[in-house]
Amino acid sequence: MLCLYGPYRLTGHAGPRGPEVPTAVHGMERHMTTPFPVFPDISISTDRLVLRPFEDADSPALIEMMNDEQVVAWTAVPHPYTARDADDWVRHIAPRERTEGRGIVLAVTEFLTQRLVGIVHLQNTNWRTLATEVGYVVAPWARGEGYATEAVLATAQWLFRDQRFERLELRTAADNTASQQVAQKIGCISEGVLRNAWIARTQTEDGGWTDIRTDLIVWSLLPEDLDGIADQLADAGYASYTDWN
Repeated sequence: MLCLYGPYRLTGHAGPRGPEVPTAVHGMERHMTTPFPVFPDISISTDRLVLRPFEDADSPALIEMMNDEQVVAWTAVPHPYTARDADDWVRHIAPRERTEGRGIVLAVTEFLTQRLVGIVHLQNTNWRTLATEVGYVVAPWARGEGYATEAVLATAQWLFRDQRFERLELRTAADNTASQQVAQKIGCISEGVLRNAWIARTQTEDGGWTDIRTDLIVWSLLPEDLDGIADQLADAGYASYTDWN
């Protein structure tokens, strides 16, 4: 399986803001009531997937996905993950990642069935250096199909080509080999290890969960690293990027 290492680090809710008037800033938007740019409200399409903002109808599938044992083990999601958690994510946490300039959260769905495949989350965005961090989760039923690789690659292409970003970073738990394989497949370079930097969870004999410390492997992707990657993945049977809007 593969998943982002911590989609729930940002759980606070900011106070209400006044009306916002977006203006174009080098492919981004800048809101006149805030000093920071934000990502545009977009969807990204590949041959098999549509990446779009979360909707209320996604909540049941989101609850099921987030209660999966592998997601609980490698992320910081609340457990058990309840309808209230899903509602908070869909209506508050995910939208505010974009509108408050921290990043963007995209629901990954199958193009044909519209079924929720997973999440791609850009976070900890630095607008001065044009760098951001990506995390991802894939539902248990959708693993092994190359969906994470396809979704993250499409997001990286949009980020570099449309938004003119210069760096995409990933951090994977040391034992989360499936997540590391995604980083390798899209051309990321391993830069080093953050020792004892993350708290994962392991299941106990009585069915509960306990925290364990683990290292994080830091990966990076630059625009030039994508040269030829899409063609290589297409030759290996992965669907290619097609469009964003």
